[in-house]
Amino acid sequence: MKILAFSDVHHDAARARALVAAAGEADLVIGAGDFCNMRRGLAEAMARFEGIAVPFVIVPGNAESDAELRAAAPSGAGVLHGTGTEVAGLRIFGLGYGVPVTPFGAWSCDLSEAQAEEMLSRCAGADILVTHSPPKGVADRTSGGESVGSTAIRDAIERLAPALAVCGHVHDSWGEEGVIGASRVVNLGPRPNWFEVTP
Repeated sequence: MKILAFSDVHHDAARARALVAAAGEADLVIGAGDFCNMRRGLAEAMARFEGIAVPFVIVPGNAESDAELRAAAPSGAGVLHGTGTEVAGLRIFGLGYGVPVTPFGAWSCDLSEAQAEEMLSRCAGADILVTHSPPKGVADRTSGGESVGSTAIRDAIERLAPALAVCGHVHDSWGEEGVIGASRVVNLGPRPNWFEVTP
């Protein structure tokens, strides 16, 4: 299955147009959160993705809540947050929000490590894990060199061993990737990222 994945578009209309155009070549599109900025303009931001005609799976970032994303999601899009779905035999599990809690203030939608661990424990198996935040120690470094990823997400990758784990959130690590066990981990960013995953 040919998969297009991205994160952190942050209301950028040009990037959204490029992603919708690229989606014409995909069998599945994954959006790993932060479609708007600071909980503002989400409906307008999501309307830009209405042209995606293939299965579209998204998780909320820390810039939009689960409820807000469900209300604004394009027709046919599936929102995952502590939940899973199956597309053409591929098991996909998603968890949004910033993990651990960010320093960004009241607007940011965050989870503690304990909350994230509980939500991830609901997943018994996945071919693809979609999280907004990166796992601890992989593609999670800020410009100052600080590792700000999630231990709960790392533990889930080790337990589930998905073929692919995708994330975003830490802008300084966009495009970086690594391996945890047998799993490829990629911090996506707002450009088209292409993957082939078979059930």
